[in-house]
Amino acid sequence: MNKVQSKFTRPKGMDHESSSNLYVANCGPAVGISFDNIESVFSTFGKVIGVHAADETGTRVIVCFHEVSAAQAAFKALNGYSCPDLGGRTLCIRYSVPQPPPKILGGDSLPVCLSASELAIPGIYLVHEFITLKEEKELLAEVDARPWKRLSKRKVQHYGYEFLYETRNVDSKQFLGELPSFVSHILKKIMSFPGLDDDRSKQVDQLTVNEYPSGVGLSPHIDTHSAFDELIFSLSLAGPCIMEFRRYPQGTFTAIGNNPQQLSNFTRKAIFLPPRSMLLISGEGRYAWHHYIPHHKVDTVGGHVVRRSSRRVSFTFRKVRKGPCCCEYKQYCDSQKNAIRAMFATENTKQRRAGHIITCNT
Repeated sequence: MNKVQSKFTRPKGMDHESSSNLYVANCGPAVGISFDNIESVFSTFGKVIGVHAADETGTRVIVCFHEVSAAQAAFKALNGYSCPDLGGRTLCIRYSVPQPPPKILGGDSLPVCLSASELAIPGIYLVHEFITLKEEKELLAEVDARPWKRLSKRKVQHYGYEFLYETRNVDSKQFLGELPSFVSHILKKIMSFPGLDDDRSKQVDQLTVNEYPSGVGLSPHIDTHSAFDELIFSLSLAGPCIMEFRRYPQGTFTAIGNNPQQLSNFTRKAIFLPPRSMLLISGEGRYAWHHYIPHHKVDTVGGHVVRRSSRRVSFTFRKVRKGPCCCEYKQYCDSQKNAIRAMFATENTKQRRAGHIITCNT
């Protein structure tokens, strides 16, 4: 018997329409009734070709018969009655039909990569099982024992320096103290991360912990160039998610004054981030690609439906930048855009003073 989640569901407003598939409530492994036992009982009415979990609760199943007549006989005999062979439970049965494929928000089926090599964005690396299950539980216990700051849709904690969401920057003069000791082993493991060619990771001095409820994500953005150095590490805990990367040809160097979601001409790629995985965003992937977590409760990965957990917690490690960014991706860089603006402003001031620019008041 197939014990994975079924492709059938209980139809709404169609209980009178017979089918060869039955939705059976108050029955399943969570109440001590095995799939084999369910098959044995229902097969007395005809050939059973499948027993499936109707959902994740373990208390509802789909029983699929070969013939509609067999399903009708089982429905008539068992619906609303106590069944001695199924623990004396009173079954609630409805006819079931194939459910439509889950909707992928955004109206398309963007392929989801399972590895950074498949994603093929320079500077993006992913290590699965970066920490153990025990370490994951310990990290979650540490942050849950500390106060959270509430934002509109999620909760955050800041260490080292506080991230200022209004300006998408940090105040480098407001040092909150060294990173907490409970992440010291994470910092040591970062040293062996693929893609690092020197010991720059030792300089990580800012940590943001985010807790995302189910269905909550992030809008497309590039971490402000002038705020942080090149390496950004993101550890996923408790639940999985899909992270999408977008490259916009128009130099959307900052989220302030530009809404990338209003732009249609861009390249898209996506990667699956399982719990306990560590993502490194660096180089081109850090400076030129927006990263984005879709606001979904259900994701589709490799043709399989992946439901978001009740929470996902991320640990994002960064190094606060002390001077302007001089990266090669000038069209995305706020430091270099601001320098160009300042240069033109200075030049215009000089020309006005020299009398080369005449202004008219009306």
